[in-house]
Amino acid sequence: MAFSVHHHSLCLLPSSPPATKQPQFSKGLSLILKTGRGFKLAATSSSLRDVSQFAVGEDLPADYGEWYPRKDPKDRRRAGILLHPSSLTGPYGIGDLGSEAFRFLDWLHSTGCSVWQVLPLVPPGRKGGEDGSPYAGQDANCGNTLLISLEELVKDGLLKKEELPEPMDEEYVRFADVADVKDPLIAKAAERLVLGEGELKKQFEAFRKAPEISGWIEDAALFAAIDNTLNTLTWYEWPEPLKDRHLVALEEIYQTHKKFIDIFIAQQFLFQRQWQAVHQYAKSKGISIMGDMPIYVGYHSADVWANKRKFFLNRKGFPLLVSGVPPDAFSETGQLWGSPLYDWQAMEKDGFSWWIQRIERAYDLFDEFRIDHFRGFAGYWAVPSEAKIALVGTWKAGPREALFEAIANAIGDISIIAEDLGVITEDVVKLRKAIGAPGMAVLQFAFGSRSDNPHLPHNHEVNQVVYTGTHDNDTAVGWWENLGENEKSNVRKYLHLTEESHISWALMEAAASSVARTVIIPMQDVLELDNSARMNTPATQFGNWRWRMSSSRNFDKLESEARKLSDMLSMYNRL
Repeated sequence: MAFSVHHHSLCLLPSSPPATKQPQFSKGLSLILKTGRGFKLAATSSSLRDVSQFAVGEDLPADYGEWYPRKDPKDRRRAGILLHPSSLTGPYGIGDLGSEAFRFLDWLHSTGCSVWQVLPLVPPGRKGGEDGSPYAGQDANCGNTLLISLEELVKDGLLKKEELPEPMDEEYVRFADVADVKDPLIAKAAERLVLGEGELKKQFEAFRKAPEISGWIEDAALFAAIDNTLNTLTWYEWPEPLKDRHLVALEEIYQTHKKFIDIFIAQQFLFQRQWQAVHQYAKSKGISIMGDMPIYVGYHSADVWANKRKFFLNRKGFPLLVSGVPPDAFSETGQLWGSPLYDWQAMEKDGFSWWIQRIERAYDLFDEFRIDHFRGFAGYWAVPSEAKIALVGTWKAGPREALFEAIANAIGDISIIAEDLGVITEDVVKLRKAIGAPGMAVLQFAFGSRSDNPHLPHNHEVNQVVYTGTHDNDTAVGWWENLGENEKSNVRKYLHLTEESHISWALMEAAASSVARTVIIPMQDVLELDNSARMNTPATQFGNWRWRMSSSRNFDKLESEARKLSDMLSMYNRL
């Protein structure tokens, strides 16, 4: 098994659509090229189909009538489904990377969809009351081992069939219960891998030594070993030699906890192995997997502990400023996220190496990915760490184009989606367009204001990703049931609803008909589920991230929904 990083080349553009294709007509036109010092305009060569090479009145070639406009594959209209793997049905209280993930991809392919969007695959935090949040992970690069399929471990010979636990057919994911059942068995399988021989062991050793993996996994394993031993709330409470990463102290941890570290890395290998099998199957079906990257990382993480100088911390390692957003539609006092903020000046001095490594890792897992809170690259909300609410924060300038120039020079072209919701100022729009990244529109935000609302379909852009709702929104049915009468009236008029209309499918059709190149639909809306299936309510801590599909509505029973969705996508040229 090869674990390679995909390389791409990024161009900063003057407008939204990415200029990734060589122009077919080019006399007098120019293309943006990267240089070591930035970006400059360079002349392009003439094409064989360049009619400007012929004088006025001169005969054109005999096949001139067949010189039709060439379509760029990247301009293809497409659609996808938002469904986190934990929301799949599965025998042990959580969806996993086993057979049901492959069944979902088969079903997705049958609908004509060509994108599967997932939430972050990082391990959710378990100590700070994060309640399974993939946006509060303990490591930016590790995979969530709770998604590992136990049945696949049996196929690999790392578990015995009789070792499998009794099935847990839970309506919602109960993360602590799932961890109690799965963690010991996954650790047992990992230990057998470490102690074993054969081809799988060779693949594990190659994984561990691969530069794109070893660069982050050793710190992650050391952090986990110390955390497991000391069991404090955060690394700030660790003894000073460990807290400050003294080499002698780290070497002692490595030697005394070698078994734990080996098993930790083996578990990450097993996650990677199963995820890459799913990823390769998706590719074989023509399906692109769209990942999700939170802009910030949690304080109690290997990322902050191993890179203190790249974050706004005091000399003792405690955050000076933390993340959040000012008052918005979800909270009158703003949202206090509490993640430590980056010291962007320090990051720029070393060429943004931490971000480059993170982007490379994302491309090891996904074909494309959304960056959550993209606006933080232009300007970010900084809250004093002692504050109780986000309202007292201030705006600070972000790294802007400098970060993306560094990424372009190191990696190449990247395919990202900019989550540009919330307070969006002019500089955010300019930055997004400069790098050619599509922004987002959400139909649930469209109907409460004037006709120039950017979320209304007639205001959509081609280079955009349109959602009926995101993981932070209610389901379409739940939204409709709680909508005020004035806004409902606007929806009825705009979507031409009748008594027979189903709000989920009406919103889905409005999204599909948009000029936007990509439309993403939460699986809950395809199933027409109510508020009980909501994935997350922002500014709340508990009861989120737990929705999963009912075992009574597996993909074998969703043929009619697949046909209906396929017909809709065909009508709007998204197949």
